[in-house]
Amino acid sequence: MTNYPEVIAIVGPTASGKTALSVNLAKAIGGEVINGDAMQVYKELDIGTAKITEKEMEGVPHHLFDIKEPDELFSVAEYQAEVRKWIKDIQNRGKIPIIAGGTGLYVQSVLFDFRFTEEAADLEVRNRLELELADKGAAYLYDRLVALDPASAEKIHPNNHRRLVRALEIIEVTGRTKGDHEENAGNAPLYDHLIIGLEMNRDVLYERIDRRVDMMMEKGLLEESERLWHEGIRGVQSVQAIGYKELHQYIEGKVLLDEAIELIKKNTRNYAKRQMTYFRNKLDVTWFDAERGTVEIVEGILEILKDFDHPGRIK
Repeated sequence: MTNYPEVIAIVGPTASGKTALSVNLAKAIGGEVINGDAMQVYKELDIGTAKITEKEMEGVPHHLFDIKEPDELFSVAEYQAEVRKWIKDIQNRGKIPIIAGGTGLYVQSVLFDFRFTEEAADLEVRNRLELELADKGAAYLYDRLVALDPASAEKIHPNNHRRLVRALEIIEVTGRTKGDHEENAGNAPLYDHLIIGLEMNRDVLYERIDRRVDMMMEKGLLEESERLWHEGIRGVQSVQAIGYKELHQYIEGKVLLDEAIELIKKNTRNYAKRQMTYFRNKLDVTWFDAERGTVEIVEGILEILKDFDHPGRIK
């Protein structure tokens, strides 16, 4: 165990086999799985998010699933804080944390020194700035932003009142600009970690995606979407997930059912492409061909772990 990294992450495009790999690896090394998917935190969104079932868990503890109601917001900053708590808890029990999921920014925010300006919030300051906006106009606040933070002012249109107020709020609350907060953040690792990625031929992946969407429909994705709709879960963050938003368009009568299903497939394929672009550009990933099969990939990971080189990190 001494050679094992502090955290292992398993990433890859949707439908590449991350769930099965995470379970099998956890069983092999004494690990516990932490959700790395932005939408699997929501209760009631099971079929459309391909959420792992209790049977599929095979007795391996899984964390950060079903922690939010469908009408609640969930941010990457909240995810970062929750996962870091779970990492510590799992490590304290002598187990290896394994983050498994396809939301690259979420995984990256945990493993690296990511800072979020949304933590720099003060409602009193914001309310005062909004009163100034109503009383003196956007041009008055914009001139102040130009003087205090010209870099942000270049990116914010004077008529974008929300961003204008927010930029000034960050400066007043912290004494630093948004750029100051973000400078050099997100580059330094906080844990000794290993990121395993699953990749496959694009045509094979797209075929798997299409087949999985058909299986989701057979399992009752339309019924799940209709139930959420009738519960009043409409237009909120959770049902912006692929699958639900297209079927809600069908429920609203904007598209035919066949058109909605084709949209789900198309949007999922596009999402998989964006996922791979993010993983390749933003993360140092050790890639495995997903078509090799779970058993063989686990064996390959175990070989890597035998000689794992612990890189430097922030202490």
